[in-house]
Amino acid sequence: MKKLLFLVLLISLDSFSQDLERVDAVIQLYPETFESAEQFSKFLSRDFTSDSEKVRAIYGWLIQNVAYEPEEYKKYDYTFKNYRERNQKEEKIRAKIINRTLQTGKAVCEGYAFVFEKLCNMQGIENYLVRGDTKTQIKDIGRSFNKNHMWNAVKLEGTWSLFDATWGAGKYRVKFIKEPSYFYYAIAPEQLIKTHFPEMVEDSFLKTPIMFSEFTKRPIIISPEILPEDILSPAKGIVFSNSSQNEVYFEIQTAAPKEIQYAYGASKKSVLFSEKEGVLHFAVPIQLGSDTLIIYFDEKPVLAYKVI
Repeated sequence: MKKLLFLVLLISLDSFSQDLERVDAVIQLYPETFESAEQFSKFLSRDFTSDSEKVRAIYGWLIQNVAYEPEEYKKYDYTFKNYRERNQKEEKIRAKIINRTLQTGKAVCEGYAFVFEKLCNMQGIENYLVRGDTKTQIKDIGRSFNKNHMWNAVKLEGTWSLFDATWGAGKYRVKFIKEPSYFYYAIAPEQLIKTHFPEMVEDSFLKTPIMFSEFTKRPIIISPEILPEDILSPAKGIVFSNSSQNEVYFEIQTAAPKEIQYAYGASKKSVLFSEKEGVLHFAVPIQLGSDTLIIYFDEKPVLAYKVI
């Protein structure tokens, strides 16, 4: 009986994977731009039947065809005299952002999220926008809440999932670097909370929600293999250079790499480490005159700390 159930599960997973591959192939034939959300929605209705397929198509098209462009912020007037005017402007601005994103292939996070929301609504898929803060740089460690980003929550087959097409499209380093990725497609809440904190705590969808004070004090977790609870020491992201200790002691619950290095600047140095019951133990000497400490596993950055 167990073997039969396992076989059924494998067949179901394989079928699901094939469905997603078909969706990904179909959207490659879609136009790079659309005149309107209505036009895009007709394509979705024509080509796909399930909500999961449609959401996959929306996300896939956005990360393939929309480039992040900060200048888009300047295209709209966000000033208002009162709340009534604000509400009226917000509705008009949202419609303009959706059209401009679809027609030009350029947007900031609002463009990605508004288009995602609009198309889901048109297809009758339960969803909503999530507004919140993001944490990506050393200077973000320990700062106060800053509502600077927007992503999406979608209910599929009775379960809420999180999507960030903006981050899935690529990264911005002076200019947009296109790197389409499905990492932020239905991303696990435990992964997203490393970098995203929602304005409404319940929108994290964590089994045990955390407060912003805990989120902001954590180190920058770069590696997808490491979750916040894996960092046993130091769990906070600030290293004090004037500490009476001459070194920082690390305990990280993760698979052992071949080499562990640290860097206060460009130069990386190796450290000795031990592994016991799945926990890595190592120490890094404190160095004056630097504001950043980065830990590397096998030449890849995994953690970043602020030094003060």
